[in-house]
Amino acid sequence: MKASTLRHGLNLWPPFLFTGIHVAAISPDYRHAAVELRMRPWNRNYVGTHFGGSLFAMTDPFWMLLAMQALGRDYIVWDRAGEIEFVKPGRGTVRARFDLGDDILEELRAATASGDKYLRWFENEILDAQGEVVAKVRKQLYVRRKRDR
Repeated sequence: MKASTLRHGLNLWPPFLFTGIHVAAISPDYRHAAVELRMRPWNRNYVGTHFGGSLFAMTDPFWMLLAMQALGRDYIVWDRAGEIEFVKPGRGTVRARFDLGDDILEELRAATASGDKYLRWFENEILDAQGEVVAKVRKQLYVRRKRDR
């Protein structure tokens, strides 16, 4: 699937569309993605800041999607675990970037070459308009090379 098609589809996906999550970019080689969460009346919490669930949701699928697409059909990639640390209240538009480098892809390929599963943590930050950290997110992926049938 073309990255632009995936980006448009995610932007129309109801869990993103109705929470103010916008996928700003997915690179054609699936190595980079940029996502933003715009403040809306329906995604504010009781104290007027971004709802924590929306902050986590804006980061949820991207490490898995990037790794799955970059590694190709010979691999199984699943989200296994996730955690978020709220650093400061998020207001306005917040952003997150995902960068999947060649070194990480080589690590995943090498670790799964024998057919074993590999669990790897990925980390990124959610930043506000001033570049300050609003939250730190960690996602653990399960990666395994598909077995020959």
